[in-house]
Amino acid sequence: MLVILAAGVVVGIQTYGEKVAEYKDLLWTIDQIILFIFLVEVIIKMTAEAPRPMRYFRDPWNIFDFTIVAVCYIALLMPDLEGAYVAVFRLARVMRVFRLVRTIPKLRLLVDTLLKSIPSIGYVAVLLSVIFYIYATMGVFLFGDNDPAHFGTLQYSLLSLFRIVTLDDWTNIMYINMYGCDHEVWGYGPEQGCTDPRGFGLGAAFYFVSFVLIGTMIVLNLFIGVIMNSMEEARSDARQLADRESALREETLQDELSRVSHELEEMRKRIDSISGRHRKK
Repeated sequence: MLVILAAGVVVGIQTYGEKVAEYKDLLWTIDQIILFIFLVEVIIKMTAEAPRPMRYFRDPWNIFDFTIVAVCYIALLMPDLEGAYVAVFRLARVMRVFRLVRTIPKLRLLVDTLLKSIPSIGYVAVLLSVIFYIYATMGVFLFGDNDPAHFGTLQYSLLSLFRIVTLDDWTNIMYINMYGCDHEVWGYGPEQGCTDPRGFGLGAAFYFVSFVLIGTMIVLNLFIGVIMNSMEEARSDARQLADRESALREETLQDELSRVSHELEEMRKRIDSISGRHRKK
C-alpha cells in the first residue's frame, strides 16, 4: 500500500514540469524502484502458482497489475514514442494508483458492487434514455422557436435536459419558456437567437416540473436502489466465501489431526510391540 501511494505521489509531483526540474533525476530513480517492486511482486505471484504459473492470469486483478507493469516497461524500453502512445503510457503510470483498491477490502467491495450493478444499471440507463429522447423531441417541437439556445436542435435539447436532470439552474430554462426568451430577467437577446419570443406559461412549467419529477426524483433514484441491492449481494457473496474458506480450513485441520492421531496410534502399537518382545526376553 505504501509503494502504491508513493507511486501516486511521484506521478503527481511530475505534473509540475519545470517547477520540479531540479528533482527530475531523483523522481525518475524513485519511479524505477517502484516499478521494479511491482515487477518483483508479479514474479513472486507467478512463481507461487508453480508448476502452472499461467494460473496467475485467472484473477482479473492480476491481469490488471501485469498490464500496468508491462506497459510501463514498454514505455521505459521505447522512450522515442510520441503522440497518443505517450499519453497511453502516462495513463498507465497514473493507473498504478488504482491498485490501491485491491489492497483495501472495503474499496474492493465497492468496486465489486459497481461491477455487479452494471447489468441492472444498463436497463435503468435504457429507461432514462427513452425518457430523455421523448422529452427532448417534445422540447424541440414546443420550445425550439422561442428558445433556440436550449431547444433549437435535438442535440441542444438533450444537453439542456441533462442540465435540468442535474438541477443545475434548471429554473432559469423553465422561466425562459414560461415568459419568453425576451424576458428582461431570465431571457436573452437576438444575438443569442431570440428572434421569435413566445411564452408558454403553465404548459412550460408542467413540462419541466414533470421531467424533474420523473428524471431526477424517480429514475435517478433507481440507480441508487440498484447499487444498494448489489452492495448487499456483494456482502452476502463475501460472507459465503469467508464461510467456505473457514469450513475448508476446519476440514483440512480435522484431516490433519486425524492423520496425526492415526500416526500416533501406529507408533504406540509399535512401541507396545517392542516392549512386549523385550519382556519376553
